[in-house]
Amino acid sequence: MPGEDAVVVGSGPNGLAAAITLARAGRRVLVREAEGTLGGGLRSAELTLPGFVHDVCSAIHPFVPASPFFRQLPLADHGVELIDPPAALAHPFDDGTAVVVERSLDATASGLGQDADAYRRLLRPLSEGWDELAEGVLGPLVRIPASPVALARFGVRGIRPAAELAKHAFVTERARALFAGCAAHSMVPLERRATAAFGLLLLAAAHRFGWPFPRGGAQRIADALVAVLRGYGGEAVAGSPVDSRAEVSAPTVLCDVAPRELARIAGSRLPRKYASRLAAFRHGPAAFKVDFALEGPIPWRAENCALAGTVHLGGTLAEIAESERAPWEARHAERPFVLVAQQSLFDPTRAPTGKHTAWAYCHVPNGSSFDMTQRIEAQIERFAPGFGGLVIGRSVLGPGDLERHDRNLVGGDINGGAATLGSLLARPTLTRSPYRTPLDGLYLCSASTPPGGGVHGMCGYWAARAALSDAL
Repeated sequence: MPGEDAVVVGSGPNGLAAAITLARAGRRVLVREAEGTLGGGLRSAELTLPGFVHDVCSAIHPFVPASPFFRQLPLADHGVELIDPPAALAHPFDDGTAVVVERSLDATASGLGQDADAYRRLLRPLSEGWDELAEGVLGPLVRIPASPVALARFGVRGIRPAAELAKHAFVTERARALFAGCAAHSMVPLERRATAAFGLLLLAAAHRFGWPFPRGGAQRIADALVAVLRGYGGEAVAGSPVDSRAEVSAPTVLCDVAPRELARIAGSRLPRKYASRLAAFRHGPAAFKVDFALEGPIPWRAENCALAGTVHLGGTLAEIAESERAPWEARHAERPFVLVAQQSLFDPTRAPTGKHTAWAYCHVPNGSSFDMTQRIEAQIERFAPGFGGLVIGRSVLGPGDLERHDRNLVGGDINGGAATLGSLLARPTLTRSPYRTPLDGLYLCSASTPPGGGVHGMCGYWAARAALSDAL
């Protein structure tokens, strides 16, 4: 595509969002992807056996319908059918019961006994006020938000440690554990500030939008984004790595890459102070992931777990908190908090007739080479006796394997950097516009910029907005 106005390096959801935003503004855009398949973390493949479709990285997508950027796009016109299971989430306990998060906030609250009213008070303002809240939380934090009152209400609770908020807001272990499991998506110890924000946002999104996933696999979202880009005149090519800014003639370059990759691409032209900050950027714990091909559905003891697309395995708040402390202390939890997705219960395209898939991961120290397969399977077996007998194939992806699939997953970090309060404010550096670099025309648009990890496209959207503003 000769004579392009901008080149986007990397075709993850943020890179494609940046490219679409630029193309929609009339710019000639080319996306260059180093891997052989477009999509970054939005890829699907037959990882175990023929006919079993697994998501290589991202699998459940609450922020696709919740993101202000994605909500503007005609993804359904390009083959994306989002499946919304009867329940977004189930959290089983050792007594054979489970808490289930339904779209209905009242129905969910009714299953929390003594904490029903407390749950309603905590979540209803956030789910009903999502439109005002989203603009504030899904953007750079160092700025004046469009809805400061809504953001302030959220911030008062969200800035607290998740463990503290759970104990303050709820009196039952069931409600506390449910909140802890959602907050643990932060991959940060639950005693740290701002971890409560993750639990609040994910539960609010569950009641407003559900936790859906695309029929046929996450790759469908990436393919649709590429189709939207091409509809605006842009282009995306796989197997086209960019190793130096000098090899790109376009005046504007947006990089959907990790900070260390940005430093490598920019080379010696990057000011030493900024390069040092990129080198010091802190990556968080890693994911250890196992995909299963199964003879049948997971045999949960709590039957209502079969209503949910996602199941959190961690028992109590105390157990989940210990699991999330371990990776920060370079330890591997004996009973890890395990996240399970069971898409084939609701999407028959994921497996041959009568068979099923399961997608599961836990958190481990960054760069770990320890095999957590047995511990993950033990946690599933704990809540679903007989699970092991259903396994007919498995694919194991440790931190190093994940990074080889996608160089942005440094050491297996799927969040684009540690999600501590300090790292959220200085992502990758503390500045009003974290997407701009000291070099004219060079921008960072990956999950290592605000608002961070997740399939929402907002990092790319905000970076493209900055580039368009600079070009005026």
